[in-house]
Amino acid sequence: MTTPMPPRPDTDDCVNALERLHGVIESRLPARGGDPEQSYVARLLHKGPDAFLKKIGEEATEVVMAAKDADHGGDRRKVVSEVADLWFHTLIALAHYGWSPRDVVAELQRREGTSGIEEKALRKVRQREASNE
Repeated sequence: MTTPMPPRPDTDDCVNALERLHGVIESRLPARGGDPEQSYVARLLHKGPDAFLKKIGEEATEVVMAAKDADHGGDRRKVVSEVADLWFHTLIALAHYGWSPRDVVAELQRREGTSGIEEKALRKVRQREASNE
């Protein structure tokens, strides 16, 4: 039995939602007065990268587990729920490092039309060149 998925928002809704969430996360940065006693995001940011990077690892594992469960008759909506958690925590990392969802989209656009195999090979060449300098 297939679990129905919720209706999908259009592209503008997606971009706007990510931008709004990014704005909220940025407002929780310690430099902007984020209060770790009042905000989960501020608490993670206050604890430093180890805290939010650990959460990213945990959420990535939960995405894998949800997908494996979905492949064996589990609730497919759980995949979306876990990916949302993963995206949320990666947005915290982006804000900490001074990046935004727009920067990620720009990188994806830069890669558009490039074979994943070619992209990976090019990265290896660049890494070798950088290590030889």
